[in-house]
Amino acid sequence: MFCIPNIKSMCSLLFVALLSVSFSLYAGPREQAKRIHDRIAGVPPDETILTSMAAAITANDATGAAEMALGHPAFYDVTLKNFITPWTNEEQTVFAPLNDYTATVVGIVRDEFDFRRILYDNIIYVGNDSLGLPAYSNSNNAHYEALELQGHSLKDYLVQADQSVVTGLSASATSGVVTSRAAAQAFFIDGTNRAMFRFTMLNHLCTDLEQIKDPTRAHDRVRQDVSRSPGGDSRIFMNACVGCHAGMDPMAQAYAFYEYEYDTEADPDGENGSLVFNDVGFVDPDTGTRVQGKYLINANNFKYGFVTADDRWDNYWRNGPNALLKWDTLNQGLASFGNGAKSLGVELANSEAFASCQVEKVFENVCFRPPENGADRTQIANMVTSFKGSNYNLKQVFVESAVYCMGD
Repeated sequence: MFCIPNIKSMCSLLFVALLSVSFSLYAGPREQAKRIHDRIAGVPPDETILTSMAAAITANDATGAAEMALGHPAFYDVTLKNFITPWTNEEQTVFAPLNDYTATVVGIVRDEFDFRRILYDNIIYVGNDSLGLPAYSNSNNAHYEALELQGHSLKDYLVQADQSVVTGLSASATSGVVTSRAAAQAFFIDGTNRAMFRFTMLNHLCTDLEQIKDPTRAHDRVRQDVSRSPGGDSRIFMNACVGCHAGMDPMAQAYAFYEYEYDTEADPDGENGSLVFNDVGFVDPDTGTRVQGKYLINANNFKYGFVTADDRWDNYWRNGPNALLKWDTLNQGLASFGNGAKSLGVELANSEAFASCQVEKVFENVCFRPPENGADRTQIANMVTSFKGSNYNLKQVFVESAVYCMGD
C-alpha cells in the first residue's frame, strides 16, 4: 500500500481495519484457535497446543479447544487476576498486588465451585505451605505479595481453607470475599460501611445506586446522619437522597458489627490495619451494644432518624421497580430479611442480576467489547441460563464467550 507521508497514520489505521475485517471473514481453525487462546490465557499458545486446539475446532469441538486454553497457568495468573483485582479497591484499578480477595475468587473459579459462594461462604485461599511464604496475617498482605512476587502459579499453589480457621473470625461472621482483609481495607475503612454495600452491588450485580434509586420505598430505616433538609430544603431529601438511602440503609445494616481498624497517625493508608468484628457478648464502648460506633456518627444531622441496634437487614427493593433485579431467581423461598453479612450475601448472590453481571463481565473481558446487538444479547441470555444450569461454574462462561467470539 502506497502512503503519502502526511497521511501515513491514516493508511496505517485503514490497514489495521482491513486486517481485522479480513480475519473475521477468513479465519480458519488455527486463527480461531489462536484467538481463543489469546483471549482466555492472555498469552499466545505454543505450537503443540495450537495444533491440538485447531484440530478440535476442525472436528467441530470449539468448546474442547477453549477448555484446552483454560489449562494454561496464565489464565489464573494473568487473565483472572486482572479480571478480579479491580473489584478489590475503590479506585477499581487493576494495578494492585495480589490479595486474599483476588486469590479466593481465583481459587473458586479454578476448582469450579458454585460462584455464588464468593459472597457468603466460610472460604479463603492461601498459598501452599510448601512455598515457605510469610504466614497469613490479619494485619498485612505480605503472604499474597510474596506469592505473586516469587512467581508461583496460582493454578498450582492456591489451597482452599476455612476463612474462620485462617483469620480467627467466627464461622457465622464470615461472608466470602466481603469479609476478606482486602475488602475490609477498601470498603469497611472509616465511613459508615455503606461503601461495602455500594461496591458489592456495583462489582457483583453490575448495578450502581444511581441506577436503582427508588423514592417510593418507606424511609423508616434511614440513619440519623442523613439530613432530611439538605441545604434547608426537604424536597431534596424526598426526591433525591431517599431514593438510595431507603433501600441501602436497611441492607447495609447487615455490616453493623464490622470495622477496619488501623493507626490513623502512623499508618494513614491503613496498610497494617485489620478487620474487627464485634462478636456475641462484646459491648462496643461507643454504642453500648454490639453495633460499631460508625453507625451512630453525625446523629445530630437528624436525631429522629433510625438508630441501628443490631445487624438485621431487610430488602425493601424486593418490591417496586427494583424487583426487576429478580431476587431469589431460583425460587428457593429465601426470606427478604435476615441478620448479618452472610445471609445478605445469600440474598444478593441468588438474584438474577448477580448471574447476569458475571456473564456480562466475562463476555466483555473475553470479547473485548460489551454486547452490541440482538445476537450478542441472545448469547448473553443463553449463557446466563447455562451459568445457572452448571451450578454457577464461571469457567463455562469463559469457554462459551471465547467460542462465540472466536471469529468465523
